[in-house]
Amino acid sequence: MPKIFCIANQKGGVGKTTTTVNLAAGLAQIGQRVLVIDLDPQGNATMGSGVDKRQLPHTVYDVLLETATIAEARQRSDKAGYDVLGANRELAGAEIELVELERRDRRLKTAIEAVAADYDFVLIDCPPSLSLLTLNGLTCAHGVIVPMQCEYFALEGLTDLVNTVKQVHANLNRELQLIGLLRVMFDPRITLQQQVSEQLKAHFGDKVFDTVIPRNVRLAEAPSYGLPGVVFDKSSKGAQAFMDFAREMVGRVQTM
Repeated sequence: MPKIFCIANQKGGVGKTTTTVNLAAGLAQIGQRVLVIDLDPQGNATMGSGVDKRQLPHTVYDVLLETATIAEARQRSDKAGYDVLGANRELAGAEIELVELERRDRRLKTAIEAVAADYDFVLIDCPPSLSLLTLNGLTCAHGVIVPMQCEYFALEGLTDLVNTVKQVHANLNRELQLIGLLRVMFDPRITLQQQVSEQLKAHFGDKVFDTVIPRNVRLAEAPSYGLPGVVFDKSSKGAQAFMDFAREMVGRVQTM
């Protein structure tokens, strides 16, 4: 059975997709079999993995409506070394259609079970809202990875997310836990970021990952080439940090 992780944060623009594709590429480079599931109708994780969202014969939309399986819908990202269950604008309509359906919050879980033997890790890129799409991700996941910037408003959003994880744990998925907080876009020269980082460590202890992802131009440039930063420029500080994070994740999984 693969370890299934949602990369989630109810605040937008915090680097969820960047974290998803670079962690996936990092894990693939150290020999792990990885599936990325794009649950965001914007399809950024799909495009950032080098898969054209406009050319997909099947997407996660079809999987949620059970008109296709993951085995039929997944695409191989050859350059990045992992599989992608892609998304596009169609997915926005799934919200409305799922409301009427049975097992509406468990459809992704059922679909993943059919391909469980193929993967070591499944990484789910969640949209910034708490929607039926996010709920499908949280219901099938073992844990949540929270990328966050070390800024004051990020702390407020974090409280909401922790409460959501607790509610899903209590009502829908007893396995779900907060795996860890990943500090991203970090600039050690900014005093406020250092202060918030210390607050996080004081409050959450070992739930804060040791790895810190620095603010890095090469990571920001990579999606325009349809590549994760880890593949786009292996020597960049951002890529090296994500490789460290991939190794840290493997270590965490072994102790879970």
